[in-house]
Amino acid sequence: MTEAGLLDRRIEPGTAAAQRAVVSLTDADRSELQRRLAHPADQDVTDPNRWMTLLAFLSLLPDVADQHAVLRRRLEFLERPASFFYDEDRPLRAEDVTDPYRRGMFVIARATSRAERAWLHEVLGTPAAS
Repeated sequence: MTEAGLLDRRIEPGTAAAQRAVVSLTDADRSELQRRLAHPADQDVTDPNRWMTLLAFLSLLPDVADQHAVLRRRLEFLERPASFFYDEDRPLRAEDVTDPYRRGMFVIARATSRAERAWLHEVLGTPAAS
């Protein structure tokens, strides 16, 4: 990214003995970052790890309306029906799963989804579905 002109990299003296590399965004990279934040790929919204990375930088998007548009995409994704496991073509519910570890996956996912949806509704100022 440095060779492409998207990052500036410089070496500074360390506080003890080791030097440290300091990397900062160039104007071109800042524009690219804001573009990616405003229009994230579907995987950035649906994959939990990629979502957390996106969320960590979303405040760098200057327009709150653009920030909220991204949050609405995540909320729409979370509100779609989904299941971890299927029995033939029928999605299983947590109540259907007897394996305690698989049931644990359901319980954890349900609690996490519920908490995230509540937070998204709070930030967006929208009523939570009952």
